[in-house]
Amino acid sequence: MGDLNPRTIRLRRHFHRRHDVSERRGFRVALGAVLLCAACSEVEELAQGLFDSRTARERYEASLEVAGLAGTALARDWLSAGARALHEAPAVRSPHAEQGYLAPEQPAALAFRVSARRGQEIAFDVQLPGDSGALVFIDAWQIQADTVTPLRHIESADSGVRKLRFDARRDAEFVLRAQPELLRGGRFQVSVNVGPTLAFPVSGARETDIGSSFGDPRDGGVRDHHGIDIFARRGTPVVASAEAVVSRVQVTQRGGKVVWLRDQRGNSLYYAHLDSQMVAQGERVEIGDTLGLVGNTGNAISTPPHLHFGVYRRGEGPVNPYWFVYRPRGALPQLASDTSLLGDWARTQRDGIVLRAAPDPESDTITTLPLHTAIRVIAAVGTWFRVQLPDGSGGYLTSRFAEPAEQAVRTASRSAATPVLASPAPSAGVLTEIEAGNALPVLGRFRDFLLVRAPDGRAGWLVQEPGSE
Repeated sequence: MGDLNPRTIRLRRHFHRRHDVSERRGFRVALGAVLLCAACSEVEELAQGLFDSRTARERYEASLEVAGLAGTALARDWLSAGARALHEAPAVRSPHAEQGYLAPEQPAALAFRVSARRGQEIAFDVQLPGDSGALVFIDAWQIQADTVTPLRHIESADSGVRKLRFDARRDAEFVLRAQPELLRGGRFQVSVNVGPTLAFPVSGARETDIGSSFGDPRDGGVRDHHGIDIFARRGTPVVASAEAVVSRVQVTQRGGKVVWLRDQRGNSLYYAHLDSQMVAQGERVEIGDTLGLVGNTGNAISTPPHLHFGVYRRGEGPVNPYWFVYRPRGALPQLASDTSLLGDWARTQRDGIVLRAAPDPESDTITTLPLHTAIRVIAAVGTWFRVQLPDGSGGYLTSRFAEPAEQAVRTASRSAATPVLASPAPSAGVLTEIEAGNALPVLGRFRDFLLVRAPDGRAGWLVQEPGSE
């Protein structure tokens, strides 16, 4: 991969040197960003002009190796956060949008599971309004009925691009994941949208004007219908559903006056029973250009005027065009949650709060939370909070059942010197130690631990004594 420059070597050595915890807190953020940017630049420069099929994330992981950071706890936590988000992605319905906060010092990732039909486009947008220079790695997987490889990677956004667009090639569920580079984060906005890949082919018409579906029997069951019939007044404009080239303009016994387009996605689009044709073979058309007028020529002479619209794929023949043009009617729910809690500790304000797998009252229940359970508010969507529990698991709860973990619910003291831990686990690092008899404000709880405010103002954890409340 080539030699690192002297500055990067010095920084790398400095990064690995042992430091006091208090010194590293501020140092790590500033140094890590400089170091990783330097490493990324070196890798990208070396890759210029060379064929590299790796994703942006894979190239970044290679840069961690180059910088000597791949084996650090911070890098391992980053990789673990990405894997966990991928396999715990909540199922959401399109359209979906969240506003939230990712703490730069705590590696994290966002992921969502969404369903799409063949012919639809999935759009995943990620924004970090306060950090325009951070890299955000965006990838998509298709869920498969395969116990060995249940997720098949299918798409990645280019380096520096914070949006991903791809077509569903079959009816399936997809997992979308976004993760900022190490030591970067802050406020974020994400959206997931599933929509048509083609414009509706009849001007002013909509799905309710479809009178015959793909696969309906024809000629007494001898053949199947290879398209959809969209009924409209004679003379209604029939329009191009995509940027395309007119591949054929002809008159046939079955279709009457027909027009064929070849679009940039590799689809052949078939418009039949036209009253008149208004384009020529070889002509380039834009979305919305008039191709002809609705009629009932060909074998539709005995039916009301309509457009027969079909989609064909090379090597496959006709495919159902409905989802290619179907326009979902859903709307984003109005954000009605307190966004001032984003990124902060909060707690449940009553017993038995249901933590759900998705922001939907009908979604699966993950668990129920006792009174004053400590939660980290990651994002807000509609009337829901996306939260993370102190053990790293998460889900959604109704936002009105959460309150800021600011005022103490009680105090806790110990008869002997006791460590305040960085997380609710016996093996966690020690933040500080309280002296015997020193009472600390209790902000929340989680399992056998109390979330307390240490004398230096930091939030930490005390082991709850048996029999205490």
